[in-house]
Amino acid sequence: MSSAPETGQTDLETMEVDTVSAEFGGPSTQEWTVVPKIDETSIELLSKPPIERFIGILDQLDSKVEKLRKEALMLQEKKDFLAMSMDLLRNNEYLTGLNEGEYEEINCYVQRISGRLATVELSVCTVRDRAQEDSLHMVNSFIDEIISNSDAILSRLRCQQFLNACSTTDTTTYTELDPSMCSDKKFENALLGCTLDDQKTIKKRLQALLDYLIKQTVVH
Repeated sequence: MSSAPETGQTDLETMEVDTVSAEFGGPSTQEWTVVPKIDETSIELLSKPPIERFIGILDQLDSKVEKLRKEALMLQEKKDFLAMSMDLLRNNEYLTGLNEGEYEEINCYVQRISGRLATVELSVCTVRDRAQEDSLHMVNSFIDEIISNSDAILSRLRCQQFLNACSTTDTTTYTELDPSMCSDKKFENALLGCTLDDQKTIKKRLQALLDYLIKQTVVH
């Protein structure tokens, strides 16, 4: 005699599920769903003329696009900070104390991480004219000089002066009293030629670099 089917199993144990997880394109519970979502059912929108309803819907989309840009910019900043960390490590003076085998091992590891970082491609376009492009290039060159300088104390001083140039405070009176309180005028002129978005990013980059250099000089 055949035994009766077990009744202790739950629906989840016996039910066949034919769905795809969110990470492979299936339904998502997050704000960003696979299916485009436009809220045009609100009472407020339905009570308005068609043109105002369309404008209301476009306002929703515009806010989502702006949010996406901000999130992408944050990711771009994180990538830039990681790249800067790799450059600082490459120029760390303690690498000279390693023997040839150790140096080669560290160098290969750095190259491998840099290669993985390079596979992450992020692009948030900032509209710049030719003069703004040239100014940004000049600013990046100034910062690269700090990163490649083996003198941590001098690098810290220059980084502080660059960061001072990002401030609206007049620092001209500090030149003779305390060099760390003044700003670098060449850097400041190049910075002022950049877009406002670039200026904000540059300031964050300099602050992160200065925090690192302060730790380095304290260790020394």
